[in-house]
Amino acid sequence: MKTKEKKEIVTLQRSLLHDTEEMLNKQIEMEGISSASYLSMASWCDMMGYNNAAKLLYTHAEEERQHMLKLFHYINEAGGLAIQPEITGIKHHFNSLKEIFQLTLEHEIQVTKSINIIVDHCFGVKDFATFSFMQWYVTEQREEETLARRALELFDIIGEEGIGLWTIDQELGKLHDASADAQ
Repeated sequence: MKTKEKKEIVTLQRSLLHDTEEMLNKQIEMEGISSASYLSMASWCDMMGYNNAAKLLYTHAEEERQHMLKLFHYINEAGGLAIQPEITGIKHHFNSLKEIFQLTLEHEIQVTKSINIIVDHCFGVKDFATFSFMQWYVTEQREEETLARRALELFDIIGEEGIGLWTIDQELGKLHDASADAQ
């Protein structure tokens, strides 16, 4: 079979537009960065003795990896090619536990914006299959942002003085358990 014929056959078997595939692959990268970042944060928390925060972030890192894999499967099943991104530039040292959850919320807001761009694109090009697939991510992101906001609110409510950080870590364990139960 000639190369041109192969290319035509592959093109005919695709149900995913190239623009959409590129956007989804960028989202894969974002989910991979999320997973690696939360894993790094979890390690720092472990080192600092924030066991519950570490548990929450280890779980969160694995969830982000699963989000990445879900995109991988979708792209490949739609006739595209999912690309494993290079993940670099992950921060490993933090100034405080509060900084970790500030960074988490900021990152989750960026992920939400990225997902909204994909959803808007899919609606615009009438790719309703991908639009429908992405609705899971829309809902998931609301949960992710809410969890990050609740974690960050603990610092304002409890304070970091005295046994404050220990208490915050205990409350982060409760957030982890409630989040796990909701899954």
